[in-house]
Amino acid sequence: MPFPGGLWWLLCCRRGFTLLRRDYGEAEREADGEAEEEEEASFELRAQGDQGSLEVSLSQPTRSSSGSERSLLVAEEMRSLIVEKGPGPVEDDPDALVKGWLQREMRGCMKTPWIRPRKYWFVLTPDSLDYYSSNEKGARRLGSLVLTSLCSVLWPDKQLYKETGYWSVTVFGRKHCYRLYTEHLNEAVRWVCAVQKVIDSKAPVQTPTQLLMRDVEEHRDSPEVLEQIYRCNPILRYTSGPLYAPLLPFPYGSLDQSAPGPRSYTTLRDEAVKLFNSLQQLESERDPVPLMQGILQTCLDLPPLVDEIYCQLVKQTTEPPAPGGQGDLHYWQLLTCMSCTFLPSPPVLRFLRFHLDRTENRFPASEMAKYASFIREALEKTKGRECVPSLEEILVLMQRQEMICTVHCPGVPACSVAISSHTTAEEVAQELVSRLGLSQSPNLFALYEQSRRREQPVGSATLLADVLTRFENLAGEDREQDPPCRLCFKHYGFLDTDNVPRDSLEFALLFEQAHEMVLRGYVPTSEETLQTLAALRLQSLNSDFSTHAPFPRLEELFPRHVLHARLPPPPHRPPSKCRGARLRAGLLAGGLWGQALAKQRAERDQRLRGRLREEGASTMAAIVEKWKLLQGMGRPEAMAAYVALVREWPGFGSTLFDVDLQASPVGSGPQRLWLSIGAKAVSLYKPGEPEPLDSFCYGRISSFGASDSSTFRLSVEDRDLLFETSQVDEIAQLLHTYLASAGAQRLPRPQEPPSSHPSSEPAVLPQGLCPAAGPWQHRPPMGSSHS
Repeated sequence: MPFPGGLWWLLCCRRGFTLLRRDYGEAEREADGEAEEEEEASFELRAQGDQGSLEVSLSQPTRSSSGSERSLLVAEEMRSLIVEKGPGPVEDDPDALVKGWLQREMRGCMKTPWIRPRKYWFVLTPDSLDYYSSNEKGARRLGSLVLTSLCSVLWPDKQLYKETGYWSVTVFGRKHCYRLYTEHLNEAVRWVCAVQKVIDSKAPVQTPTQLLMRDVEEHRDSPEVLEQIYRCNPILRYTSGPLYAPLLPFPYGSLDQSAPGPRSYTTLRDEAVKLFNSLQQLESERDPVPLMQGILQTCLDLPPLVDEIYCQLVKQTTEPPAPGGQGDLHYWQLLTCMSCTFLPSPPVLRFLRFHLDRTENRFPASEMAKYASFIREALEKTKGRECVPSLEEILVLMQRQEMICTVHCPGVPACSVAISSHTTAEEVAQELVSRLGLSQSPNLFALYEQSRRREQPVGSATLLADVLTRFENLAGEDREQDPPCRLCFKHYGFLDTDNVPRDSLEFALLFEQAHEMVLRGYVPTSEETLQTLAALRLQSLNSDFSTHAPFPRLEELFPRHVLHARLPPPPHRPPSKCRGARLRAGLLAGGLWGQALAKQRAERDQRLRGRLREEGASTMAAIVEKWKLLQGMGRPEAMAAYVALVREWPGFGSTLFDVDLQASPVGSGPQRLWLSIGAKAVSLYKPGEPEPLDSFCYGRISSFGASDSSTFRLSVEDRDLLFETSQVDEIAQLLHTYLASAGAQRLPRPQEPPSSHPSSEPAVLPQGLCPAAGPWQHRPPMGSSHS
């Protein structure tokens, strides 16, 4: 049913008045609200220069407070921050730094293109950013944004200009955010620079918590004064109510959401308040571990919040209603995890240590005193973490105990090592070297992160607690792997493989690593020799042949890529250059023809799998026949024969890396090679070839280092070799290790100037130590030869 004409007229007028009110009336109403809210300045902000007596009560911030007290605080603060302006002409203001017409966003008008943003006359003074209805004499001031050191300003956004045609100037204050717009970039830049200059000129703002921390430090030797400070200032003590403002000052404005990480955050001030709410949930949580890990993760993602959480935990553990109760101990347990993960700033650290001493003196021999003692010792060792503690580590820290780390050793049972949150890979490697009797070996050992897809050494300064956390995260992402990752102790660099006693544990490690190289295809030899090696492996595992002996899988004895090489390659169909042919193929792929192709591929894959099983069965039969010929050979003899066969390859004892040699200007393209790094030389192999293409002793290498994250540069005499690889750091570490072991000197990193007086003492790398990860840039000493 159509509407009557009068009703249509009423609806149109109402819509029109709504738009007018949004464009004009709402502006003045919002400006009045801004003035009132801006004058509701928070009690917790004070200029650094203000020195007032701290004997007054600074209570917990609440939504409802006494009007007289609040007005007194607000009036006193506002007089110190902003100067009242008289009714004189706006353009004649002597304090004006920058003034001009700008458009301000009103209730999302930039998102509604049919409503143009309203222009206002803006004036920037040394204390505030004000805007008026016009630039005429007696114009009404519609709003004012007080500028402090916590304010921030954003530069114009090019993407917004493309969408709206306006350059934006965003100024963040405590209560409000001014989003201003102009059509000219130079004008926007002028305003941004001027506002930022005013912000930089302001004295740092301090909160009552900071002032009280300083006062506590000054009177720490006066127990009576300290008790009065804690009694008169509830902000230092436990509270069961919510926190409406952070304890420390944080800059206003939103966070950069482009930062890496799956979690998104709001402003630091809001996140600080949310974290306090999470802390209060700990009191009643039956399983507080996940919540603790979430709080720690937030602190890792937002480092400025570390000091805030320390202050909140100190507050909640000061004079709680039930000292030593479950809720109180949960706070102490989280404080223990924090002390093993983050190091606070010096002022907060001093305040924290005073709190620990005060707790031990007031509650001696209690659980709280034991946690305080543990935290004090942890703070002496904490240097920073890459990951938050794992769930297992949090459980251990809650009991103030050490973790048990399992390290696998090839050929020997796994070793269990007790570690703390501060134990490094170097310490564990040295302990295993001593425990396994490898202290007299000239070779180098290290810990490795080992998975089915990759193996990489653990840096000497890496905390094993961080490694275990990464393992826990990977296990949660990929539950099909069992286990997804593990720690392994093995050789890192071979300096002498000829004089290793056959009856020693090191020879067993050498044998296992030689077998790993064979399975990965890094020992180029004939298929007959590979079958003999597999038979020797069976003899070392099961002794003489027996039908009842356990048979390992074929891929544990024989390199799988050799079997795949026997299969016929898949048919290669060159791509059609005709656009019409590609279009027809795409249309057919979605219909019956696509189903037929999928069926053909499935049948071809099934035939290839059947062929692969046949090849595997024939290879296993040949290996068993060779195994029968080894009747009577003992395990040590089989291991020695295995190592002797592998040692026939000249590259044995070196570490191989898959690299792509970048083409020279006259070359045809990158070439896939093996980069072999040994104790005496660096060699280049074509994959599968037993002889090297080229070999460089260390005396010919003038320098090496990382050109970028995926390019390794090797300077040999008068030419530079560039290799594309994902293992740039590992290659540089290993080269540095061999040079250090040979007595070469290490140059500073690229950003450091080289020393004009290099030390004459050779660098010595202890056993069990693998160098810390990082970009390396080395230049061996001129005239030295390590070949």
